[in-house]
Amino acid sequence: MTRLTVKLLGIILALVLSIGAGQGALAQEAPAVDRTSTGGAQTLEDILRRQDGLKVDNSFRSDNIGDPANVAGENGKLGTLGGVSDSELWRAYRYGELEKLGDLRVSAKGPDGTGDVTQVVVQDTGMAWLEFRKGPMKDYGGYLLLGTLAVLVLFFLFRGRIRIDGEKTGRTIERFPSIERFAHWLLAGSFMLLAVTGLVQLFGRFFLIPMIGHEAFAPAAIAGKWVHNNVSWAFMLGLVMVIVFWIAHNIPNKHDLKWFAVAGGLFSKNVHPPAKKFNAGQKVIFWGVVVLGLSISVSGLSLLFPFELPMFAATFAHLNDLGLPQLLGLGELPTTLQPHTEMQLAQTWHTIIAFVFMAMIIGHIYIGSVGMEGAFDAMGSGQVDEQWAKEHHGLWYEEVTGKRAHDHHPAE
Repeated sequence: MTRLTVKLLGIILALVLSIGAGQGALAQEAPAVDRTSTGGAQTLEDILRRQDGLKVDNSFRSDNIGDPANVAGENGKLGTLGGVSDSELWRAYRYGELEKLGDLRVSAKGPDGTGDVTQVVVQDTGMAWLEFRKGPMKDYGGYLLLGTLAVLVLFFLFRGRIRIDGEKTGRTIERFPSIERFAHWLLAGSFMLLAVTGLVQLFGRFFLIPMIGHEAFAPAAIAGKWVHNNVSWAFMLGLVMVIVFWIAHNIPNKHDLKWFAVAGGLFSKNVHPPAKKFNAGQKVIFWGVVVLGLSISVSGLSLLFPFELPMFAATFAHLNDLGLPQLLGLGELPTTLQPHTEMQLAQTWHTIIAFVFMAMIIGHIYIGSVGMEGAFDAMGSGQVDEQWAKEHHGLWYEEVTGKRAHDHHPAE
């Protein structure tokens, strides 16, 4: 796991805690503030602390909801006289304290975290999600993609294209049959469409609107959303097909250690560690596609069917039981979430996984095209030169042809 990925995971956990803070008790006590000069209302100190992102004790609001038990004497200064004003009613909605209002009857039960989405009248955690989405998520995601491209450019300048060391034989063998290539390109093509349309949804208002204007961007964004939602089914179908076809070939074995020991010969010429149909580097890509693909599919389904597939409250409960958040010093994650908060977390997780996924696939595209001679043929025509097969997948070549790939295996 890269340092940047760890930082991204730290950011999402921090966001979770900031969202959870809006639903329950404050993670830390805010200092007591004297509000006698404002008659119990917020003070300049409250405003300044909020602007600085510090904790603010909101009990002066949450406790001031017209509770009959807190009725002040009729002669009390600025005291509640027993009636419930509109502002007190909305405070009760916000803090889930409607039962304190006695016999008051309303059409919704309030944000208790377990009711239907239509019962949520006030949900103020959306601002934390919005600030994270247009700030750290956009910035760090962009840095990850640009950084990946920069590393690949430097690698190409340093190493150049990885050539076939021996003489090409002119004889080819089948690397992938047509059905496997179809699955690969179905997955790859749909992923590219999802990546482009997803980036437009996230970055469009910051970069495209200043260039083409709101009038041109609006239909483009709507069309992109339609494409994103519908092409996702092709992506999930391709993912299932790839898993079925290739999972048996991607089980780790002892040869993978030898491949890692020499970095697959990526940095050296005439170094060809033994490998079967998939080498260790390809196995890393495969399992990355499986894990990230399944994760992004599940969060995508949650977004395709709003409020129908909540997953984070249960996930956080399991993480708390394992002690992972506590191990990172973040405390327990909230296990009671409003429906809107579930959607915001699903969108956040979906985007973070997408950025990591795109960075990995950029590397895969590089090595499968300009980075390595003959690599594209495997997924293009499905046929590869025998010499290419001997050098990069010697053990697989021997299994397919029954011939020796080398007089001896140099990495064995």
